[in-house]
Amino acid sequence: MDDASVEAVVREVLAAVRDRGDAAVAEYAAKFDKSQRDGFEVSQAERAAALEELDPQTREDTEFAIDNVRRFAEAQRATLQPLEVEVMPGVHLGHRVIPVERVGCYVPGGRYPLLSAPIMTIVPAKVAGVDEVVAALPPNAHPAMVAGCHLSGADRIFRIGGAQAIAAMAFGTESVPRVDKIVGPGNAFVNEAKRQVFGAVGIDQLAGPSEIYVLADETGDAEMIATDLLAQAEHDPRTRVGLITTSRALAEATLAEVERQLGDLPTAATAGQAWRDSGEIVVAADEATMIAYSEEIAAEHLQIHTRDPRDFARKLRNYGSLFIGELASVVYSDKCSGTNHTLPTMAAGRYTGGLWVGTYLKVATHQWLDERGVRAVAPPAVRQSASEGLEGHRRAAQLRLDRMQAR
Repeated sequence: MDDASVEAVVREVLAAVRDRGDAAVAEYAAKFDKSQRDGFEVSQAERAAALEELDPQTREDTEFAIDNVRRFAEAQRATLQPLEVEVMPGVHLGHRVIPVERVGCYVPGGRYPLLSAPIMTIVPAKVAGVDEVVAALPPNAHPAMVAGCHLSGADRIFRIGGAQAIAAMAFGTESVPRVDKIVGPGNAFVNEAKRQVFGAVGIDQLAGPSEIYVLADETGDAEMIATDLLAQAEHDPRTRVGLITTSRALAEATLAEVERQLGDLPTAATAGQAWRDSGEIVVAADEATMIAYSEEIAAEHLQIHTRDPRDFARKLRNYGSLFIGELASVVYSDKCSGTNHTLPTMAAGRYTGGLWVGTYLKVATHQWLDERGVRAVAPPAVRQSASEGLEGHRRAAQLRLDRMQAR
Protein backbone atom coordinates (compact mmCIF):
# COMPACT_ATOMS: atom_id res chain seq x y z
CA MET A 1 0.00 0.00 0.00
CA ASP A 2 1.45 3.36 -0.93
CA ASP A 3 2.01 6.22 1.50
CA ALA A 4 -0.85 8.32 0.13
CA SER A 5 -3.48 5.68 0.84
CA VAL A 6 -2.10 5.07 4.35
CA GLU A 7 -2.20 8.81 5.00
CA ALA A 8 -5.81 9.07 3.82
CA VAL A 9 -7.03 6.12 5.89
CA VAL A 10 -5.31 7.45 9.00
CA ARG A 11 -6.73 10.94 8.52
CA GLU A 12 -10.22 9.44 8.35
CA VAL A 13 -9.66 7.35 11.49
CA LEU A 14 -8.29 10.29 13.47
CA ALA A 15 -11.18 12.56 12.51
CA ALA A 16 -13.77 9.91 13.37
CA VAL A 17 -12.28 9.11 16.77
CA ARG A 18 -11.87 12.79 17.60
CA ASP A 19 -15.53 13.44 16.73
CA ARG A 20 -17.24 10.26 17.92
CA GLY A 21 -14.94 8.78 20.54
CA ASP A 22 -15.56 5.22 21.69
CA ALA A 23 -18.17 4.54 19.01
CA ALA A 24 -15.63 5.17 16.25
CA VAL A 25 -12.96 3.14 18.06
CA ALA A 26 -15.37 0.21 18.24
CA GLU A 27 -16.20 0.47 14.54
CA TYR A 28 -12.55 0.44 13.50
CA ALA A 29 -11.76 -2.38 15.94
CA ALA A 30 -14.44 -4.46 14.23
CA LYS A 31 -13.30 -3.43 10.75
CA PHE A 32 -9.53 -3.78 11.11
CA ASP A 33 -9.07 -6.23 13.99
CA LYS A 34 -12.34 -8.19 13.78
CA SER A 35 -12.82 -7.40 17.47
CA GLN A 36 -16.20 -7.13 19.20
CA ARG A 37 -15.13 -6.43 22.80
CA ASP A 38 -17.77 -4.94 25.09
CA GLY A 39 -15.21 -2.61 26.66
CA PHE A 40 -11.70 -1.59 25.73
CA GLU A 41 -9.96 -1.50 29.10
CA VAL A 42 -8.34 -4.65 30.44
CA SER A 43 -9.83 -5.37 33.86
CA GLN A 44 -7.89 -6.38 36.95
CA ALA A 45 -9.41 -9.84 36.57
CA GLU A 46 -8.13 -10.08 33.00
CA ARG A 47 -4.69 -8.95 34.15
CA ALA A 48 -4.68 -11.63 36.83
CA ALA A 49 -5.77 -14.26 34.31
CA ALA A 50 -3.00 -13.26 31.90
CA LEU A 51 -0.44 -13.57 34.69
CA GLU A 52 -1.85 -16.94 35.68
CA GLU A 53 -1.54 -18.21 32.10
CA LEU A 54 2.02 -16.97 31.73
CA ASP A 55 4.57 -19.77 31.67
CA PRO A 56 6.65 -19.58 34.90
CA GLN A 57 9.96 -19.50 33.03
CA THR A 58 8.64 -16.81 30.69
CA ARG A 59 7.58 -14.74 33.69
CA GLU A 60 10.99 -15.18 35.30
CA ASP A 61 12.73 -14.11 32.10
CA THR A 62 10.38 -11.15 31.71
CA GLU A 63 11.09 -9.99 35.25
CA PHE A 64 14.82 -10.42 34.62
CA ALA A 65 14.53 -8.08 31.64
CA ILE A 66 12.39 -5.61 33.60
CA ASP A 67 14.98 -5.48 36.39
CA ASN A 68 17.82 -4.78 33.96
CA VAL A 69 15.92 -2.11 32.03
CA ARG A 70 14.86 -0.49 35.32
CA ARG A 71 18.39 -0.46 36.73
CA PHE A 72 19.81 1.14 33.60
CA ALA A 73 16.98 3.69 33.45
CA GLU A 74 17.54 4.57 37.10
CA ALA A 75 21.25 5.08 36.45
CA GLN A 76 20.43 7.32 33.50
CA ARG A 77 17.90 9.27 35.55
CA ALA A 78 20.53 9.90 38.21
CA THR A 79 22.64 11.79 35.64
CA LEU A 80 19.83 14.32 35.04
CA GLN A 81 19.94 16.87 37.81
CA PRO A 82 18.22 20.20 38.51
CA LEU A 83 20.36 23.29 38.05
CA GLU A 84 20.69 26.62 39.86
CA VAL A 85 23.44 29.03 38.86
CA GLU A 86 24.10 32.74 39.46
CA VAL A 87 25.47 33.80 36.07
CA MET A 88 26.23 37.30 37.36
CA PRO A 89 25.50 38.97 40.70
CA GLY A 90 21.75 39.03 41.18
CA VAL A 91 20.83 36.99 38.08
CA HIS A 92 19.84 33.45 39.03
CA LEU A 93 19.07 30.91 36.30
CA GLY A 94 18.20 27.26 36.48
CA HIS A 95 16.17 24.34 35.29
CA ARG A 96 13.95 21.64 36.73
CA VAL A 97 13.67 18.09 35.45
CA ILE A 98 9.91 17.41 35.34
CA PRO A 99 8.18 14.13 34.41
CA VAL A 100 5.48 14.23 31.73
CA GLU A 101 2.12 13.84 33.49
CA ARG A 102 0.47 11.13 31.36
CA VAL A 103 2.09 8.97 28.67
CA GLY A 104 0.56 6.56 26.16
CA CYS A 105 2.66 3.50 25.29
CA TYR A 106 1.70 1.73 22.09
CA VAL A 107 2.56 -1.97 22.31
CA PRO A 108 2.54 -3.64 18.87
CA GLY A 109 0.92 -7.00 18.28
CA GLY A 110 3.35 -7.95 15.53
CA ARG A 111 3.89 -11.28 13.87
CA TYR A 112 5.33 -12.69 17.13
CA PRO A 113 4.46 -11.96 20.80
CA LEU A 114 7.37 -9.61 21.58
CA LEU A 115 7.35 -9.62 25.37
CA SER A 116 10.18 -7.11 25.46
CA ALA A 117 8.07 -4.42 23.74
CA PRO A 118 6.07 -3.23 26.78
CA ILE A 119 9.16 -3.38 28.98
CA MET A 120 11.05 -0.92 26.81
CA THR A 121 8.32 1.74 26.78
CA ILE A 122 6.63 1.36 30.16
CA VAL A 123 9.51 0.73 32.58
CA PRO A 124 11.50 3.91 31.74
CA ALA A 125 8.29 5.93 32.02
CA LYS A 126 7.72 4.68 35.56
CA VAL A 127 11.35 5.32 36.48
CA ALA A 128 11.02 8.87 35.14
CA GLY A 129 8.10 9.46 37.49
CA VAL A 130 5.25 9.70 34.98
CA ASP A 131 1.98 9.97 36.93
CA GLU A 132 -0.05 7.68 34.70
CA VAL A 133 1.14 5.25 32.04
CA VAL A 134 -1.54 4.13 29.58
CA ALA A 135 -0.76 1.07 27.44
CA ALA A 136 -2.61 0.22 24.23
CA LEU A 137 -2.21 -3.05 22.37
CA PRO A 138 -4.21 -4.70 19.57
CA PRO A 139 -7.23 -6.81 20.61
CA ASN A 140 -5.66 -9.87 19.00
CA ALA A 141 -2.28 -9.49 20.71
CA HIS A 142 -1.12 -12.55 22.65
CA PRO A 143 -2.41 -12.63 26.28
CA ALA A 144 1.20 -12.75 27.45
CA MET A 145 1.52 -9.17 26.18
CA VAL A 146 -1.12 -8.09 28.71
CA ALA A 147 0.93 -9.78 31.41
CA GLY A 148 4.02 -7.96 30.13
CA CYS A 149 2.25 -4.60 30.34
CA HIS A 150 1.10 -5.38 33.87
CA LEU A 151 4.50 -6.54 35.11
CA SER A 152 6.15 -3.50 33.54
CA GLY A 153 3.92 -1.19 35.59
CA ALA A 154 1.20 0.07 33.24
CA ASP A 155 -1.46 1.92 35.22
CA ARG A 156 -4.15 1.25 32.61
CA ILE A 157 -4.22 -1.18 29.69
CA PHE A 158 -6.51 -0.93 26.69
CA ARG A 159 -7.18 -3.51 23.98
CA ILE A 160 -7.12 -1.04 21.09
CA GLY A 161 -4.74 -1.27 18.13
CA GLY A 162 -3.67 0.63 15.06
CA ALA A 163 -4.39 4.25 14.19
CA GLN A 164 -7.53 4.20 16.34
CA ALA A 165 -5.40 3.55 19.43
CA ILE A 166 -3.18 6.52 18.64
CA ALA A 167 -6.26 8.68 18.04
CA ALA A 168 -7.89 7.59 21.30
CA MET A 169 -4.78 8.41 23.33
CA ALA A 170 -4.13 11.69 21.50
CA PHE A 171 -7.66 13.11 21.73
CA GLY A 172 -9.23 11.12 24.55
CA THR A 173 -12.56 9.27 24.41
CA GLU A 174 -15.24 8.36 26.94
CA SER A 175 -13.07 5.39 27.99
CA VAL A 176 -9.50 6.39 27.14
CA PRO A 177 -7.80 9.35 28.82
CA ARG A 178 -6.01 11.92 26.71
CA VAL A 179 -2.24 11.61 27.11
CA ASP A 180 0.51 14.19 26.79
CA LYS A 181 2.98 12.06 24.84
CA ILE A 182 2.79 8.84 22.81
CA VAL A 183 5.70 6.44 22.47
CA GLY A 184 6.30 3.02 20.98
CA PRO A 185 6.70 1.44 17.54
CA GLY A 186 3.98 0.08 15.30
CA ASN A 187 3.02 -0.61 11.70
CA ALA A 188 2.70 1.94 8.91
CA PHE A 189 -0.74 3.06 10.12
CA VAL A 190 0.48 3.58 13.68
CA ASN A 191 3.52 5.47 12.45
CA GLU A 192 1.42 7.71 10.21
CA ALA A 193 -1.07 8.33 13.01
CA LYS A 194 1.75 9.43 15.31
CA ARG A 195 2.97 11.79 12.60
CA GLN A 196 -0.47 13.34 12.16
CA VAL A 197 -1.20 13.83 15.88
CA PHE A 198 2.21 15.31 16.63
CA GLY A 199 1.68 18.80 17.98
CA ALA A 200 -1.55 17.92 19.73
CA VAL A 201 0.63 15.51 21.70
CA GLY A 202 4.33 14.76 21.78
CA ILE A 203 5.77 11.64 20.21
CA ASP A 204 9.04 9.81 20.64
CA GLN A 205 9.98 9.30 16.98
CA LEU A 206 8.78 7.98 13.65
CA ALA A 207 10.10 4.46 13.29
CA GLY A 208 10.72 2.70 10.00
CA PRO A 209 11.66 -0.95 9.41
CA SER A 210 14.41 -2.29 11.63
CA GLU A 211 18.10 -2.03 10.63
CA ILE A 212 21.32 -3.78 11.55
CA TYR A 213 24.81 -3.18 10.20
CA VAL A 214 28.08 -4.77 11.19
CA LEU A 215 31.45 -3.04 10.84
CA ALA A 216 34.24 -5.59 10.57
CA ASP A 217 37.88 -5.93 9.61
CA GLU A 218 39.66 -9.13 8.65
CA THR A 219 39.27 -10.49 12.21
CA GLY A 220 35.50 -10.78 11.81
CA ASP A 221 33.78 -14.16 12.14
CA ALA A 222 31.57 -14.85 9.12
CA GLU A 223 29.32 -17.34 10.91
CA MET A 224 28.68 -14.97 13.81
CA ILE A 225 28.06 -11.98 11.54
CA ALA A 226 25.65 -13.92 9.33
CA THR A 227 23.80 -15.22 12.38
CA ASP A 228 23.33 -11.71 13.78
CA LEU A 229 22.19 -10.30 10.43
CA LEU A 230 19.56 -13.00 10.01
CA ALA A 231 18.44 -12.69 13.64
CA GLN A 232 17.39 -9.13 12.92
CA ALA A 233 16.12 -9.91 9.41
CA GLU A 234 13.50 -12.31 10.77
CA HIS A 235 11.68 -9.38 12.40
CA ASP A 236 10.20 -8.09 9.17
CA PRO A 237 10.63 -8.67 5.42
CA ARG A 238 11.53 -4.97 5.12
CA THR A 239 14.39 -5.13 7.64
CA ARG A 240 17.60 -3.53 6.32
CA VAL A 241 20.71 -5.59 7.02
CA GLY A 242 24.31 -5.08 6.02
CA LEU A 243 28.00 -5.73 6.51
CA ILE A 244 30.63 -3.05 5.89
CA THR A 245 34.13 -4.49 5.89
CA THR A 246 37.65 -3.84 4.75
CA SER A 247 38.12 -7.56 4.03
CA ARG A 248 36.93 -9.01 0.73
CA ALA A 249 37.56 -12.51 2.08
CA LEU A 250 35.22 -11.86 5.03
CA ALA A 251 32.62 -10.34 2.69
CA GLU A 252 32.57 -13.44 0.49
CA ALA A 253 32.57 -15.81 3.46
CA THR A 254 29.66 -13.94 5.07
CA LEU A 255 27.68 -13.99 1.83
CA ALA A 256 28.10 -17.77 1.62
CA GLU A 257 27.29 -18.19 5.30
CA VAL A 258 24.04 -16.22 5.04
CA GLU A 259 22.87 -18.44 2.19
CA ARG A 260 23.86 -21.58 4.11
CA GLN A 261 21.99 -20.53 7.26
CA LEU A 262 18.88 -19.58 5.31
CA GLY A 263 18.70 -23.21 4.26
CA ASP A 264 17.57 -24.38 7.70
CA LEU A 265 16.30 -21.21 9.41
CA PRO A 266 12.63 -21.68 10.35
CA THR A 267 11.96 -17.98 9.71
CA ALA A 268 13.73 -18.02 6.32
CA ALA A 269 10.63 -16.82 4.48
CA THR A 270 10.81 -13.49 6.31
CA ALA A 271 14.57 -13.25 6.82
CA GLY A 272 15.32 -14.36 3.25
CA GLN A 273 13.05 -11.72 1.75
CA ALA A 274 14.68 -9.04 3.88
CA TRP A 275 18.10 -10.24 2.77
CA ARG A 276 17.15 -10.35 -0.90
CA ASP A 277 15.36 -7.00 -0.90
CA SER A 278 17.39 -4.92 1.55
CA GLY A 279 20.61 -6.77 2.35
CA GLU A 280 24.03 -5.51 1.35
CA ILE A 281 27.69 -6.26 1.81
CA VAL A 282 30.07 -3.37 1.18
CA VAL A 283 33.82 -3.78 0.79
CA ALA A 284 35.55 -0.54 1.79
CA ALA A 285 39.03 0.45 0.66
CA ASP A 286 40.15 1.33 4.18
CA GLU A 287 38.93 2.01 7.70
CA ALA A 288 38.17 5.68 7.04
CA THR A 289 35.91 4.76 4.11
CA MET A 290 34.18 2.10 6.19
CA ILE A 291 33.46 4.67 8.90
CA ALA A 292 32.31 7.30 6.43
CA TYR A 293 29.78 4.93 4.85
CA SER A 294 28.52 3.84 8.26
CA GLU A 295 28.11 7.45 9.38
CA GLU A 296 25.99 8.16 6.31
CA ILE A 297 23.68 5.19 7.00
CA ALA A 298 23.41 5.91 10.75
CA ALA A 299 22.09 2.40 11.37
CA GLU A 300 19.57 1.65 14.09
CA HIS A 301 21.73 -1.19 15.43
CA LEU A 302 25.47 -1.02 14.76
CA GLN A 303 27.80 -3.87 15.72
CA ILE A 304 31.60 -3.57 15.76
CA HIS A 305 33.65 -6.68 15.01
CA THR A 306 37.19 -5.34 14.71
CA ARG A 307 40.58 -6.04 16.26
CA ASP A 308 40.13 -3.28 18.88
CA PRO A 309 36.38 -2.64 18.99
CA ARG A 310 36.37 -0.26 21.97
CA ASP A 311 38.91 2.02 20.33
CA PHE A 312 37.01 1.79 17.04
CA ALA A 313 33.75 2.76 18.78
CA ARG A 314 35.21 6.13 19.78
CA LYS A 315 35.44 7.07 16.09
CA LEU A 316 31.69 6.72 15.49
CA ARG A 317 28.89 9.19 16.18
CA ASN A 318 25.87 8.28 14.01
CA TYR A 319 23.91 5.22 15.17
CA GLY A 320 20.89 4.25 17.24
CA SER A 321 22.66 1.90 19.62
CA LEU A 322 26.20 0.54 19.50
CA PHE A 323 27.26 -3.06 20.14
CA ILE A 324 30.97 -3.17 20.85
CA GLY A 325 32.78 -6.42 20.21
CA GLU A 326 31.54 -9.73 18.86
CA LEU A 327 30.10 -10.81 22.23
CA ALA A 328 27.64 -7.89 22.27
CA SER A 329 24.74 -9.14 20.17
CA VAL A 330 21.78 -6.95 19.26
CA VAL A 331 19.57 -9.78 20.49
CA TYR A 332 20.68 -9.20 24.09
CA SER A 333 19.56 -5.58 23.91
CA ASP A 334 16.38 -6.52 22.06
CA LYS A 335 15.37 -8.77 24.92
CA CYS A 336 16.87 -8.26 28.32
CA SER A 337 20.33 -6.71 28.82
CA GLY A 338 18.98 -3.29 29.81
CA THR A 339 19.56 -0.81 26.98
CA ASN A 340 16.41 0.20 25.11
CA HIS A 341 15.49 -1.41 21.80
CA THR A 342 13.22 1.43 20.60
CA LEU A 343 15.73 3.21 18.39
CA PRO A 344 15.96 5.71 15.51
CA THR A 345 15.79 4.31 11.97
CA MET A 346 16.01 5.80 8.46
CA ALA A 347 19.24 7.68 9.34
CA ALA A 348 17.57 9.55 12.22
CA GLY A 349 20.57 8.46 14.30
CA ARG A 350 22.33 11.48 12.79
CA TYR A 351 20.31 13.77 15.06
CA THR A 352 18.69 11.74 17.83
CA GLY A 353 19.17 8.76 20.08
CA GLY A 354 16.64 6.14 21.05
CA LEU A 355 13.95 5.88 23.69
CA TRP A 356 15.31 6.41 27.21
CA VAL A 357 14.26 7.72 30.59
CA GLY A 358 14.84 11.29 29.35
CA THR A 359 12.09 10.80 26.74
CA TYR A 360 9.58 11.09 29.57
CA LEU A 361 11.11 14.17 31.17
CA LYS A 362 10.94 17.90 30.45
CA VAL A 363 13.91 20.13 31.25
CA ALA A 364 12.20 23.46 31.95
CA THR A 365 14.19 26.62 32.70
CA HIS A 366 13.48 29.42 35.18
CA GLN A 367 15.03 32.64 36.40
CA TRP A 368 14.84 34.98 39.35
CA LEU A 369 16.53 38.34 39.84
CA ASP A 370 17.30 40.63 42.74
CA GLU A 371 17.92 44.36 42.36
CA ARG A 372 21.55 43.87 41.42
CA GLY A 373 20.42 41.64 38.56
CA VAL A 374 17.86 44.17 37.31
CA ARG A 375 20.50 46.93 37.26
CA ALA A 376 22.73 44.65 35.19
CA VAL A 377 20.27 43.32 32.60
CA ALA A 378 17.64 46.07 32.30
CA PRO A 379 19.73 48.70 30.43
CA PRO A 380 20.83 46.37 27.57
CA ALA A 381 17.32 44.92 27.40
CA VAL A 382 15.89 48.45 27.09
CA ARG A 383 18.35 49.34 24.35
CA GLN A 384 17.75 46.12 22.42
CA SER A 385 13.98 46.55 22.59
CA ALA A 386 14.21 50.13 21.36
CA SER A 387 16.46 49.18 18.45
CA GLU A 388 13.98 46.49 17.44
CA GLY A 389 11.04 48.90 17.60
CA LEU A 390 9.31 46.88 20.34
CA GLU A 391 8.02 49.62 22.63
CA GLY A 392 6.07 47.24 24.87
CA HIS A 393 9.24 45.28 25.50
CA ARG A 394 11.17 48.48 26.22
CA ARG A 395 8.59 49.63 28.77
CA ALA A 396 8.55 46.25 30.55
CA ALA A 397 12.33 46.28 30.78
CA GLN A 398 12.43 49.91 31.97
CA LEU A 399 9.56 49.77 34.51
CA ARG A 400 11.38 47.77 37.15
CA LEU A 401 14.49 49.90 36.81
CA ASP A 402 12.44 53.09 37.15
CA ARG A 403 10.68 51.87 40.30
CA MET A 404 13.94 50.87 41.89
CA GLN A 405 15.50 54.22 41.09
CA ALA A 406 12.42 56.07 42.42
CA ARG A 407 12.96 54.48 45.85
